[in-house]
Amino acid sequence: MDNGSIMQSIVDNMGKVMVGQSGASKLMVVCLAAGGHVLIEDVPGIGKTTMAYSLARSIGVSFNRIQFTPDILPSDITGFSMFNPKTCEFEYRKGNVMSHIILADEINRTSPKTQASMLEVMEERQVTVDGVTYSVPDPFMVIATQNPVEYMGTYPLPEAQLDRFLMRITMGYPDKDDEVDILFRFRQDNPLENLNAVADGEQITELRKQVKKVHVERSIGEYIVEIVQRTRREEHVLLGCSPRASLYLMRAAQSLALFMGRDYVIPDDVKSLIIPVLSHRIILKQEARIRKVTAENVLSELLTNIRVPV
Repeated sequence: MDNGSIMQSIVDNMGKVMVGQSGASKLMVVCLAAGGHVLIEDVPGIGKTTMAYSLARSIGVSFNRIQFTPDILPSDITGFSMFNPKTCEFEYRKGNVMSHIILADEINRTSPKTQASMLEVMEERQVTVDGVTYSVPDPFMVIATQNPVEYMGTYPLPEAQLDRFLMRITMGYPDKDDEVDILFRFRQDNPLENLNAVADGEQITELRKQVKKVHVERSIGEYIVEIVQRTRREEHVLLGCSPRASLYLMRAAQSLALFMGRDYVIPDDVKSLIIPVLSHRIILKQEARIRKVTAENVLSELLTNIRVPV
């Protein structure tokens, strides 16, 4: 099975559970192959947690769910050192983050101190406890869910942590036909319970290696950088995208190209990923928010003023 077929098989497998969410499933698989983390943000009851479970179940790797609550501690996530009286030494007790796939459920319901405990592991794939560094398994991915920040009992994620998510995905309400299908699909049994893996950890690791080999013309790289740098000069933007955004946008475009069966990136790959990759990295000015301007509006407007490479 080639790389694109592996990615498509995961999307199809997720479709056995998720109704009308093929676009969101595709983005999650692209993010997985690119080696990034994904933030799923939407209102309660849409199926954010189910979406994360369906991806994890489609891959034969270890999986942990961390339910973020106001009383959860950083040591619950990263682990801690415990004194062993038999050996008279401190031993490391693994935290919940020591797994291939992590579901950080409702990540914005915990305190900023606990949120910050995820910074190191998301960027460097390791945790440091009492001065000792421990690597997480490979492949590794964080799938975080959160309710919109305007909801009660939420703590907005800091900009440094938002920047570590390769994509932010919104699912949206299903249409009438899809919602009827959901009723009957879940009428008796939860299809998630019978979902089998269609890929394994070795395939995902190899997939990530192949993504890095996808060719990117210099003109495409210049196009990506021009888009990212324009976000820093937009009149409605207080803080634009960082150089990390350029790297992530290129890697996501490489992953999408591989999904589509190509070994090279085209401008349409970049254009289709701009909003999920860049929108959560932009901080708007207060007056722009008052005028109901969104990051998506800014990016769409920006695209029309940048020459597409041929």
